[in-house]
Amino acid sequence: MITKIEEKRVSQMWNRNGTSCPDNTVPIRRSTSMAKKFGKKHWTDFPYPAEEGHEYAIGEMVYLRGIYGTQATMNVWDPVVEQGTNEFSLSQIWLVAGHYNESDLNTIEAGWQVFPDRYHDTQPRLFIYWTRDTYQKTGCLNFDCPGFVQVSNDFAIGGAFSPISSYGGNQYDLTMVIWKDTNDGNWGLGIGQSFVGYWPAKLFTHLADGPARLVQLGGEVVNTHSYGQHTTTQMGSGHFAEEGFGKASFFRNLGIIDYLYYLQPVQDFILQTRNTTCYNALKAYTKEWGTHFYYGGPGFNVLCP
Repeated sequence: MITKIEEKRVSQMWNRNGTSCPDNTVPIRRSTSMAKKFGKKHWTDFPYPAEEGHEYAIGEMVYLRGIYGTQATMNVWDPVVEQGTNEFSLSQIWLVAGHYNESDLNTIEAGWQVFPDRYHDTQPRLFIYWTRDTYQKTGCLNFDCPGFVQVSNDFAIGGAFSPISSYGGNQYDLTMVIWKDTNDGNWGLGIGQSFVGYWPAKLFTHLADGPARLVQLGGEVVNTHSYGQHTTTQMGSGHFAEEGFGKASFFRNLGIIDYLYYLQPVQDFILQTRNTTCYNALKAYTKEWGTHFYYGGPGFNVLCP
């Protein structure tokens, strides 16, 4: 039963010791020289199915009348990621308009990621991303280019989360919401009770004047086959979905903001996975969580080629 293991909200490490920003300022994590070392394309993330080598276990929702926002709660882990391979493991929300197989794709993305070759550690960190041309010339990770406007000092983009979920132990999660402002068309990001900031409407084409057409939620890893086999980079907790609460990663209390600007619980969705012997996803339902799903996996194993 879900109630057997305590659920708690996750926080960020930098502000747990009483550290805070002066009034009218926001925390900015110092960037590194990774762009010079690797080149942009090597360390940005590309959603399903834009780039070979990226593998997914996600829930997907399409609404013909448009999606003006989404909300979900995800638990936070520290999956093992192969270092020195430029691989990462993440869990996130995508809001999408346009077409993956053309050059007009608009996305707004946010979640947590473990990316050792980017951050020089194995901690799960808050990240954001956007593009308006299918990742060709626009968009970037965090603050690597102008775009997202941060207004709150409650969270640091790129900051590490702590504490994190443990296998068979307490589960630490965060609730994230992204929505379109009816006045200016900007897309806001909220975490818990905090309004973190927004993506200006002018960044986009489809998402500037209209809603999203698709929401995707779940996990993603990069598989570079660096050692001649499928990567051992884990997704989520590193355990398969069927292990359930306290052992697998989850997305719960899923919501969609509809064309009337009401937050509606998600009744059903499609699951998409690329290689179920390496990573998978599984739907579930409880009265407290509604329709939700577990996801994740260890990567390379006896069944995963």
